[in-house]
Amino acid sequence: MTIASPGDRHLPYAGLTAAQVQANRAEYGANVLTPPQRRPWWQLFLEKFTDPVIRILMIAAAIALAVGVLRGEYAEGLGIIVAILLATVVAFFNEFKANQEFALLNHVYDQVMVKVIREAQYHSLPRQDLVVGDIIYIEQGHEVPADAKILESVSLHIDQAKLTGESEPVNKSAQADPFQVEAEQSAYPFNCVYRSTIVTQGHGFCEVIAVGDRTEIGKLAQAVATVEDDPNTPLNQQLETLSKAIGVVGLTVALLTFIALLIRGLLTQELRLTGSQGYVMACLLGAIAMMSAPVWLPVLEDGQELLERLGKLPEVFAVPAPAALKNTPLMLLGGSLWLGGSLGYGVATHWLSPTVREWLPLDMGLTLLNYFMVAVTIIVVAVPEGLAMSVTLSLAYSMRRMTAENNLVRRMHACETIGATTVICSDKTGTLTCNQMHVHETCIPGLVEAEPAQATHVRQVLAEAIAANSTADLEYATQALPTVIGNATEGALLLWLDQQNLDYLDYRYNFDLSSQGAFSAEKKYMTSLGKSPILQEEVLYVKGAPEVVLKRCDYQLSAGGVMPLTERAAIIKTLQDYQSRGMRTLGFAYRPLGDLKHFKITEIERHLVWLGFFAIIDPLRDDVPAAVKACLRAGIQVKIVTGDSPQTAREIGRQIGLWHQTEEVNFKALHLTGPEFAAMDDDTAREAVKSLKILSRACPLDKLRLVKLLQQSGEVVGVTGDGTNDAAALKQAQVGLAMGSGTAIAKEASDIILLDDSFSSIVNAVLWGRSLYENIQKFLLFQLTINVVALGTALLGPFIGIELPLTVTQMLWVNLIMDTFAALALATEPPNPEVLGRSPRQAEAFIITGAMAKQIAFLGCGFLVLMVGILEYEMRDGTINTYELSVFFAIFVFLQLWNLFNARCFGLSISAFTGLSKNPAFSAIIATIFIGQVAMVQWGSSAFRTVPLACRDWLWIIGGTSFVLWFGEIWRKAQGSSQ
Repeated sequence: MTIASPGDRHLPYAGLTAAQVQANRAEYGANVLTPPQRRPWWQLFLEKFTDPVIRILMIAAAIALAVGVLRGEYAEGLGIIVAILLATVVAFFNEFKANQEFALLNHVYDQVMVKVIREAQYHSLPRQDLVVGDIIYIEQGHEVPADAKILESVSLHIDQAKLTGESEPVNKSAQADPFQVEAEQSAYPFNCVYRSTIVTQGHGFCEVIAVGDRTEIGKLAQAVATVEDDPNTPLNQQLETLSKAIGVVGLTVALLTFIALLIRGLLTQELRLTGSQGYVMACLLGAIAMMSAPVWLPVLEDGQELLERLGKLPEVFAVPAPAALKNTPLMLLGGSLWLGGSLGYGVATHWLSPTVREWLPLDMGLTLLNYFMVAVTIIVVAVPEGLAMSVTLSLAYSMRRMTAENNLVRRMHACETIGATTVICSDKTGTLTCNQMHVHETCIPGLVEAEPAQATHVRQVLAEAIAANSTADLEYATQALPTVIGNATEGALLLWLDQQNLDYLDYRYNFDLSSQGAFSAEKKYMTSLGKSPILQEEVLYVKGAPEVVLKRCDYQLSAGGVMPLTERAAIIKTLQDYQSRGMRTLGFAYRPLGDLKHFKITEIERHLVWLGFFAIIDPLRDDVPAAVKACLRAGIQVKIVTGDSPQTAREIGRQIGLWHQTEEVNFKALHLTGPEFAAMDDDTAREAVKSLKILSRACPLDKLRLVKLLQQSGEVVGVTGDGTNDAAALKQAQVGLAMGSGTAIAKEASDIILLDDSFSSIVNAVLWGRSLYENIQKFLLFQLTINVVALGTALLGPFIGIELPLTVTQMLWVNLIMDTFAALALATEPPNPEVLGRSPRQAEAFIITGAMAKQIAFLGCGFLVLMVGILEYEMRDGTINTYELSVFFAIFVFLQLWNLFNARCFGLSISAFTGLSKNPAFSAIIATIFIGQVAMVQWGSSAFRTVPLACRDWLWIIGGTSFVLWFGEIWRKAQGSSQ
């Protein structure tokens, strides 16, 4: 359709011209808030050094450098420093990248479409394109896009909570209400609306007076445009508990190992100490314990917390630690004073020699240092410092990929929670159906066999009833059909008028509107009151659910004029016939009021004249039946919650496969109406919702109650919605899924926005949520297997005769593999459709499953036995050289490298090589570890305690350790065959 010229259309305002838009944008700026200032990158980087493990390593590096000064060897200390920098830089880079993933979502905020009048035409523009002077249209559910002055409004109420903190909506209008004098003295005047506030009722036209940082919300510097991110998610709580447990175990094993090594050294006379030397050693250990209290005390408190949760913390230990022990400068000072004081006392009492060299021989000090390094090594291995970063990386990757598949994640926890969802309460319109409404049939008694003059009159009354009692509009493009702006159902009626060559704007703006009652889910109808040029008197137009409107009618407009309504039963039967075929119906009525003095306000909406009804069809989305089937197969219940009639909801339920003809007998148990549901007490309703599949004629409170009852029954509930009336249920649900075409308030209450309004996008979200959780489990499986082997090796090595089977620098390389590289490799695994064939996980279940624990124990103990066996073999002659330790180091890492393939396939009966082409990052990381390990052994020299190996050695190591992969392949093949 061609664009109508400005003179042909009745618009209340002309709006800005293109030239004025450019001029105002240049003068007043764009409608974009300057993003909140981020902390500089160097602060984020320095934060990495506050990690307890990094602090331990820094102490170890300082000690190693101090010893290096005495020995003239700096390789060990410098190696630890390089490893610390490597670990912190990689963690910083990945976290910085993850933060950028979330910042990307802020851009979407400025892309929300706004209805604007420019050059005497309606346009739908992104809010960031608004300029001062633009005429905007706002209505219920909209978020005000910029500060604006009201030109005209109808029953306009604004929620200004974001500005004032008051949750009660305030009345707004162009003219002051004489009964609310205090409104004129308010900080936020009665005739202005402000950016980011919400329209809770009514509608109006406004002129933009401030944009971007010049708006009130911009001046207050509130981060309205930032994506909300709650880091305290159920998954993070589980992982934090796991990290604490591992940290406590690591510190305990390290302490016990250090004590055991001391006792072993004394018994084997490796430590030959006199009484005075023992005194010096005790003073040193006391000082070290005191100085390192801020490091080990938090781990001790974690142990107290874990024991308290289990109810196994003795009361004698349930004492909070003094805050002074966590003060690093104070404890460094205290440790120094203790050391100086105790040594000074020993000299003063002649217990110690005045000659410092005689206090503790250098070889004894180096032996103690080796014991300490063994303990540090165990802590380095045990504490999974990269775990939180790994999860962040997995979530960020999933968020980006989910957004690419039309799931815009607003809150981080939704990525994981959607995978645990057990019930989805879905809207019908726009989610199950296309939300492309068009009039299928009309049932207008006044047009049946009417004379031309009467038919014209009826058509004009009907056009006025549609146009004046509507808030939707049409946007006309040059060569395309008109596009609906606003409510799709109302838009279908305007499109019908357009097809009849009836200009809705003529009828709307010639109707002298005096008041309007917005549609509400409780009343199920909308009203408009004003002076009609067609009927030449005051008239009330009513539009809504036909059965509701019909109850208020006593007359009907027929071909012969206004007659008593005698065919009520026939109309209802016709209505039900259309509804049973899945069509939405809208009824129209009016009442001539003449002089309003003769009517009471409570009686105005009664004794109406029935105009007729429209049957509007919204076709089912092609992908919905398959998507619903996929949900049911995945163990997720689907429940339709709609305001439509029982017949319409029932037919849609049948079409999508939610119920079948065989269930016809028991259909009453599968379906309830809103009034029936509201009449039930909580116990009865709680039992009813278990089998409920369809809730029709539901109001917002019904939907909210349904969600609460399901949650009380232990269900994890996802809710879809697009309107302001859905906000409460969206917020109550564990996962709120708002439609991309929904209102601003619905999106604000949601966790995920379905950009394409499609139910199949929910299935994709579930797929990603479950795969994300399993990817994290795979990462933990891999990491904890290494922990078992490394802890066991570090613990048993000294008792075999090797103080450090793996050096601190070697352990840091192993840590880098199991934290960062494994996280990158497994987090980027594409989702596997097999996860949709399983039941949802229990929300409260511990992340380490029984199957995982068995595999960790089996592989960990198997690898440990193998590694200890290799050490025993290499010690057969009583000594072990650097060449043999280099072979041991290479075998250790390559065992984990091949096991990374097994971790990738955990829980799946597929080959480790299946789908590798879809995850190039995995192959790249495997190659990086492979090349890095070979390079480290060949050229690591004294910094990594390695010597170059021959090509033959490498072939034996790589081929021999690969049995881990081939054993896994055979095991998965056998499992697949048995299934």
